[in-house]
Formats: sequence, C-alpha cells, structure tokens
Amino acid sequence: MGEIICGYDTSVIAENFARVRETLAEAAKLSPTGKTPKLIAATKTVPVEVINYAASELGLTDIGENRVQELLEKSEKLSPSLTVHFIGTLQTNKVKQIIDKVSMIHSVDSMHLAREIDRRAAEAGRVMDVLCEVNIGREESKGGVDPANAVDVALEMSELGSLSVRGIMTMAPKCDEKADFRKYFEETYAIFVDFLRKRRHNIIEPVLSMGMSDSYDIAASCGATAVRVGRALFGERV
Repeated sequence: MGEIICGYDTSVIAENFARVRETLAEAAKLSPTGKTPKLIAATKTVPVEVINYAASELGLTDIGENRVQELLEKSEKLSPSLTVHFIGTLQTNKVKQIIDKVSMIHSVDSMHLAREIDRRAAEAGRVMDVLCEVNIGREESKGGVDPANAVDVALEMSELGSLSVRGIMTMAPKCDEKADFRKYFEETYAIFVDFLRKRRHNIIEPVLSMGMSDSYDIAASCGATAVRVGRALFGERV
C-alpha cells in the first residue's frame, strides 16, 4: 500500500494510470488517426489533494469537471499546471461562473447555450474553445444534438465570434456488451470527419471527445482524440 491521501491509495492510482495509458496506446494502433488520445481525468468527487498528486507525480495534464459548484470550490486549489475542461451538463445561468475557469467546454448541446457562452466569452475578452455534444444514442433522457443535425448545428455554432468549435463530444449509451460501444463511436467519428470537411477554416488540433471508464479503449480504436476517464484512474476510496 502506498501513501493514503484523503482516503485514496496512491500506489493503486499509480498502477491505474499506467494501465490506462498502456491500454490507450495499444488501442490507438487501430485508430483511423493513428494517434493516442489525450487522457482527461474525470475528477467529479475526487479531492483536490488527490488530483494534485496525480499532476505532480503521475504526469496528469488535463482534468474534466462535471459540476459548476464543485469546479468553483476546487478552482483556486488546483495545480496551475493543470488544464481544466468542463465536461458536464451546463445551464445557461451558470456559464458566467466558469467562463474564466476552464479552457474548453465539451458539452455544448444547443444553440441557446452556445449563444450564451459566446456572449459571456465576449464580455470576458476571450474566445472559448467548445465541442458540440451529440446525442449519439438518441436517448430522450440525455442532452445533445440529434446526430442527423449535428454537423449543421456545429457549423452554425462556428459562426459565433467568441467561440472556437474545436470538434465533437459524445456520451455513449450504456451497453450490455463492450463491443456494442463501437457502432456509436464509429458513427460519431463519421460526424466528426464530416464537420471538419465542411468547416470553412481549418481547426488546429481538432477534438473528438468520447469514451469513459467502461469504453475508453474502444473509443481510442475508433478515432477519439480525447477520452474522459474517472473510475478507472482513481478507483474507490479505501
């Protein structure tokens, strides 16, 4: 057993990081891009001390927070070396609270939200990197743009002056068999490629954010450029 930080065993976390990175690198050999995705640690409920340990000792560079209030509580204490992404559902009335706290918003699921982010980013004097969220499982319980309209919506978002639409994000439905994730990720990759092809201006480092703890290896093999992994990295408190 390693050092215990806030109830987390650091030796277990170190082993998890090594395993996830190795799995990603192996899966990426099958990717149409041939590149290993960026590892974004999903840090909902993970204490700042544990996140900062991963940053200083395990080379963690990017984290994703799901909840505005939790992000605000952690923001001042996080290692300055970390790049912070917002990956959860975002209400328009909360945009102003995080506009200067994150580098990218993954979950832009409507033009209404996109316009509010654009307005707040303009007020803050910045251009916000965003991803258009696609509801690839067509689930009524989830947010996201209908896949049939996703490219058109992403292109419309791209016309807003204080947004930089870097690509596409999705959250696949729960699947009984791991292999079942593949069809959703392959469809999302096709949407991503279509968006890039129709975009008027080239995007530096386009982003396809898909894959979580139960599916990150499948996502990596299907062209993800970023995966959002939480439980598989941090496990449970001991």
